[in-house]
Amino acid sequence: MRAVNPRTWSRFALVVLLAACGTRSGLLSDTEAPDPGFPVADAALDAPVADALPDTSTDAGLDATDAADAEVDAFVDIDALPPIEAGVADVDRRDCTDPSQTLIYVVSSQNDLYAFDPPTSSFRLVGPLSCPAAAGETPFSMAVDRNGVAYVVYSDGNLFRVSTRSGACAATPFAPNQSGFSTFGMGFSSEAGGPAERLFVMHEDGNGVNPSQLGWIDTRTFKLNIVGTTAPPLGRSELTGTGDGRLFAYAPDDFGNGSALAQLDKSNARVIGRNRLQAGGAGQAFAFAFWGNDFYIFNSPGGATTVTRYRPADNSEVVVATTPATIVGAGVSTCAPQ
Repeated sequence: MRAVNPRTWSRFALVVLLAACGTRSGLLSDTEAPDPGFPVADAALDAPVADALPDTSTDAGLDATDAADAEVDAFVDIDALPPIEAGVADVDRRDCTDPSQTLIYVVSSQNDLYAFDPPTSSFRLVGPLSCPAAAGETPFSMAVDRNGVAYVVYSDGNLFRVSTRSGACAATPFAPNQSGFSTFGMGFSSEAGGPAERLFVMHEDGNGVNPSQLGWIDTRTFKLNIVGTTAPPLGRSELTGTGDGRLFAYAPDDFGNGSALAQLDKSNARVIGRNRLQAGGAGQAFAFAFWGNDFYIFNSPGGATTVTRYRPADNSEVVVATTPATIVGAGVSTCAPQ
């Protein structure tokens, strides 16, 4: 899931509705109780990540038929798409710890890693990231796998693996700018209900012309594979996935207020459902994550971050927390409660 530093982007996100209400803050110190989330040792950063999925993608991206279909879909009114459904399918959690103890992890532009506990709407500082990033480069987006290992992409496109226990960090062999993906939003989504999963990424070049492209990164080889171009088109977007195999994009309206939450077909990048939201807007850093059948949206319009819980079941938006940190990325395991 990505949150980005404010910059000028194209307008593919959507107009919005709904009201937000209520607020409370809770930034906890690093002296509080240990994280009850994933028991991941720092040594796990050096271990290969299992990926039982065959490589069915090609660098060629869309074939001629899909490209033609995408061109037609680009003119479909986003309002004609069905809303996102709140229901879920069966999930295989035999390899998971207690889902209720699974947390959302977020990273700030100040290079700090936090744990966010949805039931209490509170933050706890894990610690600073120790990534060997180039001077002046900052976190851009992040995702978390089923083992509780975070993947953080920096503003220069380099990808790192991070312990959610301590912030310990190791470089990956990922080569930046593969297929033109300089920086990207990202999120894991399970395959067939788990435990296999893929790291999906979304890129938009910000030139005001091209819609976002969806791809996925093989976390064994760190090769980026193109899925396709979003249709109807989305602009800059963040991703989050679920244990039952769904993939969602959060796209703010960069020429106004509000945003859109879109469900994506992982096989071709088509938008298959959408809900309009009030949270977010132009020129904001942002991130989001799925937990307990709700979406938690982190928006930073001016440094500090507001956390909004969006509940598809009743279409409600509620501000549940604030923090002075500028959150630019969020990630949650596909073992999280559904």
